[in-house]
Amino acid sequence: MSAPGGGRRRALGARWRRRRPLRTRLAVAASAAVALVAICVCTASFFVLRYKLYQQLDQNLAQSATLAAQEHRSGERHHGVLAGECRFLGAPACAQIVPAAAADDPEKPYLLPVNRSTRQVAAGELAPYYSNFTLPGGKPGRMFTTTYGKGTAVQVALRADIAERGVRQTAAILSVVGGAGILLSALGGYWVSRTGLAPVARLTATAERIAATRDARHRIELPPGPPGGRGEDEVTRLATAFNTMLGELEESVAARRRLVADASHELRTPLTSLRTNAELLGRADRLTPEQRDRASAALGRQLREVTGLVNDLIELARDEEPQPLLEEVRVAALTEHVVNAAREHWPAIVFTYDVAPDAAGLTLPGVPARLARLVTNLLDNAAKFSPAGAVVEVSLTTAGLTVRDHGPGIAPEDLPHVFDRFYRAERARALPGSGLGLAMARQIARAHGAELTAEQAPGGGALFRLTWPT
Repeated sequence: MSAPGGGRRRALGARWRRRRPLRTRLAVAASAAVALVAICVCTASFFVLRYKLYQQLDQNLAQSATLAAQEHRSGERHHGVLAGECRFLGAPACAQIVPAAAADDPEKPYLLPVNRSTRQVAAGELAPYYSNFTLPGGKPGRMFTTTYGKGTAVQVALRADIAERGVRQTAAILSVVGGAGILLSALGGYWVSRTGLAPVARLTATAERIAATRDARHRIELPPGPPGGRGEDEVTRLATAFNTMLGELEESVAARRRLVADASHELRTPLTSLRTNAELLGRADRLTPEQRDRASAALGRQLREVTGLVNDLIELARDEEPQPLLEEVRVAALTEHVVNAAREHWPAIVFTYDVAPDAAGLTLPGVPARLARLVTNLLDNAAKFSPAGAVVEVSLTTAGLTVRDHGPGIAPEDLPHVFDRFYRAERARALPGSGLGLAMARQIARAHGAELTAEQAPGGGALFRLTWPT
């Protein structure tokens, strides 16, 4: 179970992170990481240098102990002080021999401290060891106690203030180096946050400018070089993707504005006619029965046109088909039903329908009503441009559906624009329609993963080809 204080500290830390900008948090994180590395390196260096300084001192003590043992090994063993010059800096080591039993101690007092551990080393009960002590003059010393024959121990000592001074100097130098490293890490963290987040800052400024001006033409400046190169980092790819998104947004906004402008233009004439006929019928008592009938018929026809135009606009505003309505559609049966309906609607046109044997059982996932609307728009367009008695040929294969008419065809300058919203060729402006049928047909096709194209038919007329997704 965690302590309440730890939970409060974590909550305060989380609140601090939320209130600080990303640049500050990145700078603090980078600085903390570099500072931690600098502190760890300085600390490790201090202990390594301290170990090396004392190791060198301990090696000198071991050599002094060996030398003292060799100098007095051949002669008679005397307990007590052998040399006592270690009170001077850099002097030879102090040395003394200590027996295992206190009763064998000499009358002259020892120069170096003797304790129970010293007696145990002399008796062979304890391994040789190093220890720190204070010399009679108050100077620090380092002592080595080891065995010296049977039942005795030799102690050698040197002044340790050189080693300690080296340790203090090392600590001071490493503290300065560590402080400088922490300062440099703070500056480096600030620089990293400034340079690393500069593209993000530009992206944010661009997004804020777009939100303020509602103008999607702004773009983020990218570093020079070909797009998609190896030198691109994640932030550059993010900026590139954001620019691509802005391009799509600009195109979407432009398309929406064109749609609104075209729709308002197309609706202005029928709405004016509707208002005129409605006002005319409002004065029905002044009209003859024939005039009232003509005005009523015109009003009904214009209402149907406006209703159809509004429905087409609503359909075009929907970019994809609702997934829950998708089902397996039998294309041959659906097309036959649409062709029969077209024959009733266009009695002056001859519709032929040819189904390839392997396409009779073809099924595709889709929305039946939307696919029927697609084929209906193609047939209506073909019939509208066909003279009376002309043939509209409908053919279904496993590769796709084709609709061909024998009318005037599509002019080369009109071919790239036949699927544009509200586009009407010069020769079609006198014909009924709003110019949305083919645009809607292509949108329905693409929503179902298919592709609709238009071309000049061999021998004259227009050929529309609907290709199924592979």
